[in-house]
Amino acid sequence: MPDIKHFDTDTTLDTVMRLFWRNGMVSTGIQDVVTATGLNRSSLYATFGDKQELYRAALRRYAEQRSGPRFRRLAEDGRGLPAIFDFFGELIEACCYGEHARWGCMISNAHAGTESGDPEVRALLDRQYLELRDSLRTALMTADGLNQLEPGVDPGSVADALALLTHGVNLRSRAGVDARTLRETVAATLNAIGGHGTEGEGLTPGPSRPAEARDREV
Repeated sequence: MPDIKHFDTDTTLDTVMRLFWRNGMVSTGIQDVVTATGLNRSSLYATFGDKQELYRAALRRYAEQRSGPRFRRLAEDGRGLPAIFDFFGELIEACCYGEHARWGCMISNAHAGTESGDPEVRALLDRQYLELRDSLRTALMTADGLNQLEPGVDPGSVADALALLTHGVNLRSRAGVDARTLRETVAATLNAIGGHGTEGEGLTPGPSRPAEARDREV
């Protein structure tokens, strides 16, 4: 078996992840991967497998390093509705400004692409959706306990709607919709479900965040 560990697999997978994320799975050829990583095909195939397996590995890395941590932060935040506003505000900043502007979200892009037909990819997307929905539901239940929601608002149903809104923000930003429009849409949606008991905290997505906050994609 040839020696294939003469390069850093984590660094290579990060490069491949960004390539698939920016260009999409279908539009990215194996020669694009070779060019971006500087590796030959035999090393790539021996380490990661074919293009489909490489894409799966890149998507898993995106979910583990980018989406998952943000979902957990939201679920663990004890502020309720303001935490959800911040979640969307940071998402919009990341989607519209900085290094990865207009790339959307690799998970959302996969939902919209033919790659979602792969059973392994589909299973990962379904798990990610449930994790997103559950983190939003947890934050909404916190908001309910703080009397921030309008009477009759069901955290479970609203969590599903906000999960769909999250993917909508990702896809619309990739299509070029400006940040202000996205902020207004999110603010209108969240203001419709609550706003009580926040002790004066701002319930509109704030101004542009510092550059270090712009790298937090879903």
